[in-house]
Amino acid sequence: MTDRIHFSAMALLAACALSACSLAPTYKRPDADVAKNWATQTNASDTSQLQDIPWESLYTDAHLRELIRTALEHNHDLRIAMARIGEARAMWGVQGADQLPSATMSLGRTESLTPAGVGNASPTPVRINRYDANVNLVSFEVDFWGRVADLTQAAKSNYQATSEDQRVVRMGLISDVANGYYLVQDLALRSQWAKQTTQGRQQWFDLTVRKQELGAASDMDVAAAQTALSAAQGDLFTTDRNLQQARNALTLLVGGRLPADLPVSVPLDAQKLSLAWGANLSSDVLLRRPDVRAAEQRLMAANANIGVARAAFLPRLQLTGASGSASTSLDGLFNPGSRSWSFIPTLQMPLFDWGRTTGNLDIAQARKVQSVAAYEKTVQQAFREVADLLVARDTLQQQLTSQTSWVQSQQQRLRVMEVRYEQGSANQFDLLDAQRDAMAAQQSRVQVLRQLLGTTAQLYKALGGGEG
Repeated sequence: MTDRIHFSAMALLAACALSACSLAPTYKRPDADVAKNWATQTNASDTSQLQDIPWESLYTDAHLRELIRTALEHNHDLRIAMARIGEARAMWGVQGADQLPSATMSLGRTESLTPAGVGNASPTPVRINRYDANVNLVSFEVDFWGRVADLTQAAKSNYQATSEDQRVVRMGLISDVANGYYLVQDLALRSQWAKQTTQGRQQWFDLTVRKQELGAASDMDVAAAQTALSAAQGDLFTTDRNLQQARNALTLLVGGRLPADLPVSVPLDAQKLSLAWGANLSSDVLLRRPDVRAAEQRLMAANANIGVARAAFLPRLQLTGASGSASTSLDGLFNPGSRSWSFIPTLQMPLFDWGRTTGNLDIAQARKVQSVAAYEKTVQQAFREVADLLVARDTLQQQLTSQTSWVQSQQQRLRVMEVRYEQGSANQFDLLDAQRDAMAAQQSRVQVLRQLLGTTAQLYKALGGGEG
């Protein structure tokens, strides 16, 4: 009966611990000093549900989608982030276990010999032989002030922040793969044009040399043809080098060699990405961004740690106990009358620590101030990132329209110059200038198109999309 009373008392104390109050400050989300929405020139519907749109709905190119799937499976940074989630989850579980009593089972034997005249001054040696079997209550803190609960809350918030960090890596990876793919396409197209230009300049140089041999071309004509050929070759080498480096970067993002059975890629001009996201959109959508949520979770952890530091000023009650059997022989260990128990409550109260407890509270409060500033900075950086991308998207759309008109006019000029050159009313320098300008216009337009596609991919990420 006595055993039951003692263990019922311990169970009651444990229940009290589970319902303990917390000394942590009441959490309140800081107000972000940003505008309510963004100014944009694009007329579009509200995109407040953008985060619910999976990335597969944005990227319709089967080649790109397969690259992204491969990267999500094999990318090294993402694998590291996933492992960190497992670590943080385990730490939360370990800390949460401290809120509940822990029990262990032990079976042991104690044998000792005390010489005569030692200890109790017995005239004969004292020999003790004892067997014990116990269920032990491991030192358990009665959480009157919520210290253990606040530690658990901090561990939980850190775990959730790590989960959000993984989403940041994931979303960034999707955007980086898309941008890397668009860059490879851009450079591949430039390389193709550079090869065509080099072949044409080579043919022109060879023709000019033959004309010189027949007396129909001067040394200046040959030098001009050679200069044009050398410039085209230099551009080809530069473009091919950049293309190989871009492919290497994309391979690293994917996490290994690119799959051999990739679908046929869609040309840049045929890529279809919605350009309407972000218009008429409230800045409250930023609160769903993983980096913002991670910053808030770290703020909540810092807030809980203040409660831990405050509780250190108050008494702590530790419970230790055991219930089992004891006997001088193993075969009598569980006989009637062999029951044993122990109950050791310990009350600890801070007395003199020379400012350690106060200093720990100051540290916790200072870290919360840092976390508040970090959260506000994250929100403001997110707002600026979206604002910059919206401006870039709108201006790039306009620039692409202008570049398309420029390409058309330069191509028309080149056709006219080719006819005039054949008729003898224009020299080769005029034709060379027209060819160079037409090629420059094409390259500039493709570069703007690639930037627009990349900006759209980044805007999708910046608004919190890509989690599907």
